[in-house]
Amino acid sequence: MEELWFPPYDLQRPPLLVGGAQEEFSRRPENFLKGCKWAPDGSCVLTCSDDNTLRIFNLPPPLCGPPAGPLPEMEAALRVPEGDAVYDYAWFPLLDSSLPHTCLVASSSRDNPVHLWDAFDGSLRGSFRAHNHLDEPVAPHSLCFSPDGSRLLGGFEGSVRLFPTARPGRLHDIRPLRRGRGQGGLIGCLACSPAQPVFACGSYGRSLGLYAMEGGGALALWPRLPAAPTHLRFSPDGTLLFAGGASRPRPQARHILCWDLRRPDRLLLGLERHVGTNQRVTFDLDPTGQFLVSGDTDGFVTVWDTLRPPSPGTPLVPPQLRFQALRNCVNGTSLHPSLPLLATSSGQRVFPTPWDSDEEGAADSDPPTRGDNRLQLWWWGGEATPRRP
Repeated sequence: MEELWFPPYDLQRPPLLVGGAQEEFSRRPENFLKGCKWAPDGSCVLTCSDDNTLRIFNLPPPLCGPPAGPLPEMEAALRVPEGDAVYDYAWFPLLDSSLPHTCLVASSSRDNPVHLWDAFDGSLRGSFRAHNHLDEPVAPHSLCFSPDGSRLLGGFEGSVRLFPTARPGRLHDIRPLRRGRGQGGLIGCLACSPAQPVFACGSYGRSLGLYAMEGGGALALWPRLPAAPTHLRFSPDGTLLFAGGASRPRPQARHILCWDLRRPDRLLLGLERHVGTNQRVTFDLDPTGQFLVSGDTDGFVTVWDTLRPPSPGTPLVPPQLRFQALRNCVNGTSLHPSLPLLATSSGQRVFPTPWDSDEEGAADSDPPTRGDNRLQLWWWGGEATPRRP
C-alpha cells in the first residue's frame, strides 16, 4: 500500500475553508468557544465552550487533499459536561486511538477536582484532588501533562502541583514558586519542554519562570513582562520558549514573545498580534517549529516564519501571511500533527449595550450584537501524492 505524502504548507495564499461546526454551539445563547486542540495522533479535535462542555469532533474522512466541495456540518462525536466553568483542558500526550487506554482528556473546572475523561465514551477514569491550607478543595487554572504522560501539572496560586497520572486521588507534590525572587500570583498557563525535563509557568502577576521537573529554584525568571502570559509553547527541540498574553489594559503589550533558552537574558523575537480583551487566545507551532500561527480579537489569523530574521534594530518579525477568518474573535488555533490542516475556534463574551432592553423604543434600535461561535477547519496544502518506495 502506497504511503501518502502531504506537501508543506502553502503560505502563498490563505487556506481553504473546508468545514466546521456552528449549529453545535448555537443551541445555547452566546455559547462562545474557549479554544481547540487536535489530538496528538490527529484523529479528532477537542473544543471547550461557555456551556462548560468539552466536545470531541472526529476528523472528517477522507481528508487526504482539498475536498471537491464544502464538507457537511460537523457533529460532536462526544460531549462531556463539566460541573462549572472550565479553566483548562489537555490531551494525554501518548494518545493513540488504536489503544483505548491511552485516549484520555484532563480538565479543570471551578470548585471541582481535576477530571480524567475517557475520550471514547466520556466516562470518568479518575480524579485528582487538591486542597488549600484550610482543607478546602481548589482547582488549578492551568493544566499540562509531562511529555511521557507520567505526571499532570496544575497551576495554582503561587505554586505548581504535580499529580502522578497513574494514581488518581490526593497524592501529589507541591512546588512553591514564591521563594526569593520567585513568582507570585495565580499560575494561568503551563508548558512542558518536549526535549528536556523542565517546565515553564506564567503568572497573572506578569511573570514567567522556567523550572526543573525534579525540583529546585527557577532556572530562569522573567519577573515583569509587559502583559500576563496566558499561553506558552516550547519549540519541538526545546530551545525556544514562546509566551503570549493579552494587551488589555496595556495597548503596547501586543506581542507573542520568544526567548532562546540558551541565552534567556535577551529577547529573541517579537510577533505582533492584537488581543484586546483578557480572554486566552492560544497559538500553535507546526511540527517542525518553523511556523507559528495565531488568531486575534479582530478575527484575523496570522502566520510568522520564526526562522526569518527580525526587522533591523528590533526583534519584531513581520508576518508571513495574514487573513480574516471571521468578524469575531479567533481565540484558538491548532495545527494538525501530520496534515496541512488548521483548526480555529471563535467567539467571545458579548455584553449587552444599554439600549438592548425591553423599554419603549428598543424595537426601533439595532438588534443586539451576537457572537459568531464556531469551529472551522482550513486546508493549507495542495493535493496529496503517493510517496514512491
